Amino acid sequence: MTFRVLAAASVLALSAGVAQAQDGPKLSYNLGVASDYVFRGVSQTQEDPQLFGGVDITAGKFYAGTWASNVDFGDKTDAEVDLYAGYKPTVGAVSLDLGVIYYGYLGAPKGADYGNVEFKAAGSVPAGKGALGAAVFYSPDSFGAADEAVYYELNGSYPIAAKWSVSGAVGRQTYEGSGDYTTWNVGAAYALTDKLSLDLRYHDTDEHGFGKVYGARAVASLKAVF
Repeated sequence: MTFRVLAAASVLALSAGVAQAQDGPKLSYNLGVASDYVFRGVSQTQEDPQLFGGVDITAGKFYAGTWASNVDFGDKTDAEVDLYAGYKPTVGAVSLDLGVIYYGYLGAPKGADYGNVEFKAAGSVPAGKGALGAAVFYSPDSFGAADEAVYYELNGSYPIAAKWSVSGAVGRQTYEGSGDYTTWNVGAAYALTDKLSLDLRYHDTDEHGFGKVYGARAVASLKAVF
């Protein structure tokens, strides 16, 4: 895990350094609360509330950042802390996002297979006033399992009024071993101010038999960006 942390941190620093060389860096911050922390259809907090926040630096087409949230896996793990970096080029009408993400966990039991690196390739195209997108995330050593994993997703969003937008996604989480499942979500967001937004979203998976954290749920979240 130490190697992964150092590798992710090195990528983070490199991307930020290149970005700073090309354009003046810009910092942004986010802070929010949610009724549940749902990641790819699965509750990360045993269906309890979430408090999260992060810091991002962007310059030109490069970005890097960190993000943290409370988690509850039924053991002593207290928090998730992520590091990420990437590049967002545009090819014709396609907006791309090529990056790497490190998921780290504080308080995880010794020997637990928590923490992993994912490589991301995502893209979106305009669809009227909205957008349609697709993404692939690849992990050579996935969280909670000693095997490769790939997550595929199709997503879309559309503004329906001055401050309202709707969005949704369907994804498939696959492993080299067992545990594959499909997930989907649909919801609406409302811009309370230019910095504060409210999101109401329904999540579900096709594998409720994996446990209650894979069940259907509605989640309300409030997020500030400044």
